[in-house]
Amino acid sequence: MSRTPVTKPAEQTPPKSDTVGLDRGLRPLVGYTMKRATNLMQTDAARVLEPLGLRITTFSALSVICDTPDVTQSQLAASLNMERSNTVLIIDALEEAGLIGRHRVLTDRRSFALRATLAGVKRRRAALAALEAHEDVMLGGLTAKERNTLVALLRRINQPE
Repeated sequence: MSRTPVTKPAEQTPPKSDTVGLDRGLRPLVGYTMKRATNLMQTDAARVLEPLGLRITTFSALSVICDTPDVTQSQLAASLNMERSNTVLIIDALEEAGLIGRHRVLTDRRSFALRATLAGVKRRRAALAALEAHEDVMLGGLTAKERNTLVALLRRINQPE
C-alpha cells in the first residue's frame, strides 16, 4: 500500500512562559496524560482527514462499514460507542457524499443495512494511508515494539479481561 507524503503535525500553540509547569500536579495522572495525548493526536488527525472531506467520526463509521458490509445502523452505533441519533447524522453525511448506501433489511423493515460504495472504499483507503503516515510522524519517538505495547495497554483499558 502506498503512503501519502508525511507532513509535520499541526503546530500547537506553545504555552506561555507563565503557564509552563502549572499542571505538574496533574501530569502523573494517567487519565490527564491520556487526554493530552488524545487531544494532540485528534487535532492533527482532523487536519489530515479534512482535505479528504472526512472527520474522525465519519472516517470511523466509514471504516466499520467498509469492513462489515450490511452492518445495521444500530450495530454501527454500538461498535463506535455512540448514541444512535448521532450515528444517523454521520450516516446521512456519508450517504450524501456518495460514500455509502442504505438498504432495507429484508427481515426487519425498520432497519437499514449499510454498504460502502466504490468511492467510499477508495476514500477510506486514502484516509487510512494518510492517518498511518500521521501516526508515523506523531509517534516517531517510539519504536515499533513500544507502539505495539501502547496499543495493547490501551486495549486492556478499553476491554478489561
